[in-house]
Amino acid sequence: MKVLICGKGGSGKSTLSALISVALKNLGYRVLLVDADESNLGLHRLMGISSPISLMDHLGGKKAFKSKLSPSFPKGPEDAIFSKRMSSGELSEACLAQADGIRLLVIGKINEFGEGCACAMGLLSKTVLSKLDVADDEIVVIDTEAGIEHFGRRVDAECDMVLGVTDPSFESFMLAKKMQEMAEKADVEIFFVLNKVSEKVEAAMQQHINAEKVIARIPHDDTIFMDSLEGKELTTTLSEVDPICRVIREFRKSHMTRQDG
Repeated sequence: MKVLICGKGGSGKSTLSALISVALKNLGYRVLLVDADESNLGLHRLMGISSPISLMDHLGGKKAFKSKLSPSFPKGPEDAIFSKRMSSGELSEACLAQADGIRLLVIGKINEFGEGCACAMGLLSKTVLSKLDVADDEIVVIDTEAGIEHFGRRVDAECDMVLGVTDPSFESFMLAKKMQEMAEKADVEIFFVLNKVSEKVEAAMQQHINAEKVIARIPHDDTIFMDSLEGKELTTTLSEVDPICRVIREFRKSHMTRQDG
């Protein structure tokens, strides 16, 4: 099962991606955490590990990646990069880092002034997810870039579920509505997590977010905030993450039942 985490910048996507990955691993799942945010440099730190070489760099960098794409059209860019479907176990070990049983894959980062846009990273993310076969005991958690560009690149169409992270801001509310519209067009189930919630703001947040789609409310936590601020490993667990894992488990079971039927 592939679960994509999205939301506006600063909403807490990476922090929740890390917390959810740890919680799922503790439930017995094999977890592949995919860093698909080309600008955020901190996810590996939250996991307490060094960043592996990115998949983009492993493939020779953006220039080499783009050179493989030109002859591939109209056949399709996916076949130019990966000619066949693959399991996560077939990913190059050079591109993977281990965090207490959780594997981290980094798609690519913007590293140099003037190197160009992140379009290649978006296409590589879509390609990997479209070619990746996931085992029954495995869950892939994808931490995306801020905003909704991944919807425009149809990355979400390669996933089974989208989790929209919303914080107490008007911009986040408006983005949540747009994310739900796009997820419905992509025929992908979407749920929302209210993050950085207090009693004072929860009622206001619920006025803007479809209540039937809200599966968890995460309070502000000073320890997690400071660890994230200082780029430290997240060692705190939140019971409020448990409802997210329950929904993922239930959705996974129903999804597998539909496939078997």
